Amino acid sequence: QVQLVESGGGLVQAGGSLRLSCAVSGRTKYSIGWFRQAPGKEREFVAGIFWNGDSAYYAESVKDRFTGSRDNAKNTVYLQMNSLKPEDSAVYYCGVIKGRWGSQVEADFGSWGQGTQVTVSS
Repeated sequence: QVQLVESGGGLVQAGGSLRLSCAVSGRTKYSIGWFRQAPGKEREFVAGIFWNGDSAYYAESVKDRFTGSRDNAKNTVYLQMNSLKPEDSAVYYCGVIKGRWGSQVEADFGSWGQGTQVTVSS
């Protein structure tokens, strides 16, 4: 079993930065993905971080602005978000990658956390 808890969301101006955290407990040797969901929209893939933190992949919309990392000593996965845009506003969720590495399909992820709200003002 694995439990995920997100934190670090908040209100930031466009162009600003936030760092989200996903605390992993229980079985921790999982690769973790980040998704986001804006009001009235489907949940969309943001990033995937390999279980040891050595590799990551990103959605085109956030590539070069967002960076995923992992501190296994703290059992925590991070999503550093820079150059934020109003369209990045959403609830951000982390989930375990249960399907193939590289997938961006929601069905390949599970054990979701409760989410953390990110709001970017223009």
